Amino acid sequence: MPDFYALVRPLLRALPPESAHRLTLAALAKGLGLRGAAPDPPILGQRVWGRNFPNPIGIAAGFDKDALVPAALLRLGFGFVEVGTVTPLPQPGNPKPRVFRLGDDGALINRLGFNSGGLDRVVARLEARRDLGILGVNIGRNRDSADAVADYAEGVRRTAVHADYLVVNVSSPNTPGLRDLQARGVLEGLLRQLLAARSEAGGSVPLLVKIAPDLSREECADIALVALATGIDGIVVANTTVARPPGLKSRAAGETGGLSGRPLFAPSTALLGEMYRLTEGRLPLVGVGGVASAADAYAKIRAGAALVQLYTALVFAGPALLGQIKTGLAELLRRDGFASVGDAVGADHAKVAAAADERDRAT
Repeated sequence: MPDFYALVRPLLRALPPESAHRLTLAALAKGLGLRGAAPDPPILGQRVWGRNFPNPIGIAAGFDKDALVPAALLRLGFGFVEVGTVTPLPQPGNPKPRVFRLGDDGALINRLGFNSGGLDRVVARLEARRDLGILGVNIGRNRDSADAVADYAEGVRRTAVHADYLVVNVSSPNTPGLRDLQARGVLEGLLRQLLAARSEAGGSVPLLVKIAPDLSREECADIALVALATGIDGIVVANTTVARPPGLKSRAAGETGGLSGRPLFAPSTALLGEMYRLTEGRLPLVGVGGVASAADAYAKIRAGAALVQLYTALVFAGPALLGQIKTGLAELLRRDGFASVGDAVGADHAKVAAAADERDRAT
């Protein structure tokens, strides 16, 4: 069967990024180009938060903001799908154009600003879903809301019974003041109220927080302390960056917004490793940022990610990339003697600790 994406790639690349994205969602909704994914190698399976993930590769929030095609994405072979960010009330987001391809850099810049169809639409779709795959919901606040905590609490209460996990997005750079919610005291208060909202909803759905890649060491330490103190269930590392690494080649590199893709891989993976160290490996981490190959996914896992997400690389490589990553990841795990993907989580930290022990013995 011909590669459907290869056939339509010239059309998609000729369209503005948002138009291409809408066309992609429409094609997925109609089942165009969908083929049943091959069974995942057993070595890729693991249990996280009491849920069985067939493989650790998921699609990040932002691709399917309004939960239009989660079943189609699961059929493509993703181990899990995260929809959103969804806000309580519908909002259009920032003015267009607001998404820019950096083709020479394998990157995107977006300043979407939580464009969302709102909770009513998303919850109705979640109530109607019949697929059995793992689905997360990423929740946010409305731009003009006077009470951010109330917005997040509403998101938790209304989606808790429909999701396998929830992500509190306090790290998008495109909503004014949002990243201020990562400050230690503010974040702790927010998370404690959201845990209470979860209890009110009658569930124990895992609650995670998604953090920015542009944090200082002190801010990282504070977030780790808050995560452990509140008892949340994990951290997503990391959102898009406002930094512009030297050497970007694309003309759109100067656009404002969050940068994703290849330039984000190294800093987001370093941050992932730091958060694993700071939380002492006690919380499942989701590694996202610049994943474009099996080696990238493996590096995230060895740095401490129990699960890995991608999005930007799909814009340039298409859905065939997913199968390539899973096949390559299984080969890398076998090469290094791991019996399962879970055994490789945080392996680089164990290697560092072993080297330190060896140095201590030598002295």
